[in-house]
Amino acid sequence: MDLLNGSIGDKLLIFALPLAATGILQQLFNAADVAVVGQFAGKNAMAAVGSNASLISLLVNSFTGISMGANVVISRCIGKKDPEGIRKSVHTSLAFALVSGLFMAVAGQLSVTWILQKMSVPAEILPLSVLYMRIYIIGIPVIIFYNFLAAIFRSQGDTRTPLLVLTASGVINIVLNLFFVCVMHLSVAGVAIATAVSNAFSACVLFILLLRHPGEFRIRREEFRIYRPALVQILRIGIPAAVQSMVFSFSNIIIQSAVNSLGPDVMAASSAAFNIEIFCYFVINSFGQACTTFVGQNYGAGRLDRCRKVTRISLLMDLAVCAVVSFSILAAGKPLLGIFNRDAAVIGLGLIRLQFILSGELINVVMEIISGSLRGYGYSLVPAVLTLFGVCGVRIGWVMLVFSRFHEYGVLMACYPLSWAVTALALVVSYVRFIHRMDGKAEESPA
Repeated sequence: MDLLNGSIGDKLLIFALPLAATGILQQLFNAADVAVVGQFAGKNAMAAVGSNASLISLLVNSFTGISMGANVVISRCIGKKDPEGIRKSVHTSLAFALVSGLFMAVAGQLSVTWILQKMSVPAEILPLSVLYMRIYIIGIPVIIFYNFLAAIFRSQGDTRTPLLVLTASGVINIVLNLFFVCVMHLSVAGVAIATAVSNAFSACVLFILLLRHPGEFRIRREEFRIYRPALVQILRIGIPAAVQSMVFSFSNIIIQSAVNSLGPDVMAASSAAFNIEIFCYFVINSFGQACTTFVGQNYGAGRLDRCRKVTRISLLMDLAVCAVVSFSILAAGKPLLGIFNRDAAVIGLGLIRLQFILSGELINVVMEIISGSLRGYGYSLVPAVLTLFGVCGVRIGWVMLVFSRFHEYGVLMACYPLSWAVTALALVVSYVRFIHRMDGKAEESPA
């Protein structure tokens, strides 16, 4: 897809929707785990799988953020028409993904029990939670590898290929879930194994496609190593993006610990609602990632006016799509929650979470688009810092100061829209100041 010329709106939509579907399918891995154990292994198994969601998000998002750095760097090389830069960035990204994935797997195995204990997972659920997480962590290297592979495809404007691969992987995951749980009676271990196998499949397919790629994106054995200048560029953009993603996940771990203190019914309800509401987030986030890629390529080509136009159109389109998706999920809340568990108490508690989260997603749109735009320009530190204080700070403060006094599920959930509002306001102010600085530099530069 040519991101440098022609219309923007239709290309954004073509780029973003497969990306949203890809994120949704990835989440369906965990949703399928929760649904299968909820229906066939009971509430405790469902709560055990769901209690790991925020921890899994922290592990995966830390490197998903760095893969965004690879996306931006490769996109800029495309805009500059720099084939050597593309080759070095591609090989550096994948070599780094393999090394860091293995490190995360070892570190995760050593610390998983301690982390889950610190998250206040109830004693009757802890053994199942630890078992699920240990098996899941074995597959962390291929998950990280897949995310970097997908970032390489996205930098070219191709979001369709990762979607098709992940669709096949999702089918494999669901079939294996049912086989391991219903036939082999492996409970949480079965769904963890199914998720690891399906993720390995998707990573292998994308890797093979790049091995056979006809152009500068082709993986060559003799070039498969880390090039220091390319890694520095990727990490300079990717680490702040990773920190921003991790801030969300870390704050969610704090909130999950508070949820765990309210008992298994609330844990099961929160898990079910999370696996529904996250679909809306992936739609929102897809336009943010699209904005990053479009701005990155156009900034590399010196098309500053087009960068601004991309940001405006991304924001308007994301707001419109988010409104439709949020309303649709809220309208179908009860039957959707019933897919995970038919217990009336679980469904009622799940609706509380859906109402709080989905009512504030339009504010989240502003956060995602502005952050995505700034990353495309190569400025990812500012959104990371603002998110650290605006999201993580507000949520932790809310749990410690408000939830500790009013120990109710609804009070806890109110921290989500509040933290989004604070952070969105700060990001808008930062973006406006950034654009003004760019205008000033343009006026000072010689014609």
